[in-house]
This record gives sequence, C-alpha cells and structure tokens, in this order.
Amino acid sequence: MAMMGPQCCQNPPVKIPNAGSGHVEKLGGLDAYVTGSPDSKFAILLASDAFGFEAPNLRKLADKVAAAGFYVVVPDFFHGDSYTPENQDRPLPVWIKDHGPEKGFEYSKPVIEALKSKGIDAIGATGVCFGAKVVVELAKRQLIQSAVLLHPSLVSVDDIKEVKTPIAVLGAEIDGTTPPELVKKFSEALASKPDVKSYVKIYPNVEHGWSVRYEESDAEAVKAAEEAHKDMLEWSLIHVK
Repeated sequence: MAMMGPQCCQNPPVKIPNAGSGHVEKLGGLDAYVTGSPDSKFAILLASDAFGFEAPNLRKLADKVAAAGFYVVVPDFFHGDSYTPENQDRPLPVWIKDHGPEKGFEYSKPVIEALKSKGIDAIGATGVCFGAKVVVELAKRQLIQSAVLLHPSLVSVDDIKEVKTPIAVLGAEIDGTTPPELVKKFSEALASKPDVKSYVKIYPNVEHGWSVRYEESDAEAVKAAEEAHKDMLEWSLIHVK
C-alpha cells in the first residue's frame, strides 16, 4: 500500500476560509465548500488531501470543474482539524489516527445522499493524496459513477482490484508516496478488468502533490497542474452522466 510519506506534508498551503467563488454550507452534516450551478444534474465530490478544504488551489480546482457544468462539493472531512505540520506535538501518524480515510468514506455517504436529494442524477469523485483513498472506497462500492485519483496515497493494488466504476489514476514521476512502479501495478490490475474503464498516466518531472500544491508564481508548476486538471475534467465529463 502507498503510505502517507514526507512528500504528503511538503509545501502546506495557506488556508484561506473565504477563498474561491463558491461558499461554505452544511451538506450531509459536514461543512462543505460548494460551487457551481445548483441546477446541474451532475456533481463532483472533491476529496481534499490532509491539508483540508480551505486550501486556495483546491478551491480554484473546484471552481474550474464547476465552470464545466458540474455542481462541486468539497467536504470538510476533518471537522476543522486539518493537518498542521507546524504542530510538532501532533505529527502525521498521530493526526491520521483521528482522521483516517475510513472516516472520510463514512462521512461521504450522507454527503452523497444530500446531493441526490437535490436532484443530482450522477456523481463523480476526485481525490487528492489522502482523499484518493476515500474515493477508491466509494468506487469499490459503486457509490459514485466515476473516480479520479490525483497523486494518491494509502491506496493498495488490492484496492484497485476491487474498483467497480470507471477510474483514472494520475500519478507523479517523482513520488516517494506512490511511486511510478506502484502506479504501473495499478495499471496492470486495471488492465485485467476489461469491464472497468480506466486510464492511468504518470506525469513527467513532477512531484507528489503537484496538482494542488503549486506556487502561482511558478509558470512550469502551474502548467503541469493545469495538464492534470484538464485530464481529470475530460475523464469526468465522459463518465459522469
């Protein structure tokens, strides 16, 4: 299984509660950043990494997905207690005991039900790092129509073997958390499941977290992130219907 290694905790974002063009509301019992037309029949659940739902780049991604026609929800699976590297008294192994992905999976169920109650016809999910494990669990149980994993962590080959919905795995060439060798094993596992549509890509010259933890001033980093966003969005537009 891919663990949450040091790369998962590099470049923590500045958390800005009011970032993005959407707003925060209660959904399925959780605070959630929501963006996009409430009249849309298609939704994307965007599962954050350990840094939580207030990360500006994550909300920009949510807004970008919303602009393509989706109603997008980014739940606060951590109840305001996202990971803070500066807190030396609570390192990642301690923090994750309180906020394991199995909890995120359970919290996501009422969020999905709340979306359905709004008249949503199809729901896809995208998970970054920690959030990818949440999305995989949803895909294993067919609670979503489509899955996208961006530089996943905590995901095993056995997890991938159990996926039952279309899935795209977008990995980084420079990734100690989910290295290319493991991503290739994911690809092999999916290739043995012809009934499950899949897409696997390893992006060159990027590190774990590149899709959401980039610096706006770094043109190359922004370009690499936008390529991943484009691929994620194209996959979702095809399979969330």
